[in-house]
Amino acid sequence: MSLEARALVIVTGIILAFGLAVLYSASALQAMREGHNSMYYLLRQLSGLALGVVLFAIAAKVDAERWRGWAWPLLGLAILLLLIPVLPFTHAIAPRLNGSRRWVNVGFLFQSSEFAKLAVIAWTAMLIVKKGDSLRRLTKGLLPFLLVLFVLNLLVILEPDLSMAMTFTLIMGIMLFAGGVRIGHVIFLGIVAIPLLWREVERVQYALLRMTAFFNPGNDLPAAGYQLKQSLIAVGSGGLFGVGFGQGRQQLGFVPFPYNDFIGSNIGEEWGFLGIVGITLLFVAYGWLGFRIAKQARTTFQQLLAIGLTFMTVSTAFLHLGVVIGLLPTTGLTLPFVSFGRTNLVMSILMTGILVNIASTRERVVGAHATNPLERAPA
Repeated sequence: MSLEARALVIVTGIILAFGLAVLYSASALQAMREGHNSMYYLLRQLSGLALGVVLFAIAAKVDAERWRGWAWPLLGLAILLLLIPVLPFTHAIAPRLNGSRRWVNVGFLFQSSEFAKLAVIAWTAMLIVKKGDSLRRLTKGLLPFLLVLFVLNLLVILEPDLSMAMTFTLIMGIMLFAGGVRIGHVIFLGIVAIPLLWREVERVQYALLRMTAFFNPGNDLPAAGYQLKQSLIAVGSGGLFGVGFGQGRQQLGFVPFPYNDFIGSNIGEEWGFLGIVGITLLFVAYGWLGFRIAKQARTTFQQLLAIGLTFMTVSTAFLHLGVVIGLLPTTGLTLPFVSFGRTNLVMSILMTGILVNIASTRERVVGAHATNPLERAPA
């Protein structure tokens, strides 16, 4: 592995170790209230970590260029998995939890949209390379991307999950920008999309209430702004150094799902301002290494793939941290490698494995398509 790959593995390992400690502290009391052992959520997360490590090892060895050939099958499978929860006759395998149907039961609850993020990245990178210079044309260049994005966003909005629709749009937009799309086309499409997006936000009441609570935290909508208020109390009470590991009070039930959507508030309360800064710097390091890997990638496809994978992980982390300290409206995005959720954990570790392969010196020199110097040339 290259120096960047080794450093990325170390940074990821530190985030994972810290994340497991934070998760245990944030979930122990909740697990006992539900009648489980205090390590219930931690052990479930560890099972996801074990699977993720296996997939990491495989992804780090498989030539990243192969994802180009797998792009269409991945996208087709992602659309199928996103379609299952929204169908009216699939309740047996796609249960409704917390008001949404986002999971498919495959022996364990698998969140389809987490897999779809990898599919979107691989497919977008493949098609950008295939389009070449025609990407700068609106109809032949951008239209296929917009059609696929519309289908994916429609499916996740029906769950409903506006946060994931935003994630798909951001990922594809950044990759198209890196691939050379005309900025004028992006601005035009953004202007067209704003009224459509606002209409959808108005239709989904919880999203509108969250926006209202963000712009006016002191309003009389306690249900909409409750999580944000309690998160700010947690982060504020942590001060500079925090109240100490396991000593936080917000996991007593004040913040709903303190081990998931708002686990960053636990970091702020128990580890203080320094804890928030520390986890932020770790993701900054992850992003810096990921973009260096992209810069040194041996093919355009792998460069775009690395950009997409890095941006997806880092942007999700920063959006989560922005929410818990009140800089952004509540989104429901988890903190990669830290929040409880085996699907997200497994996919995050898998994507890191792909980045490690792209950064591999051996893969850059030998690769799947390189000439074998030991093979005798034909006569």
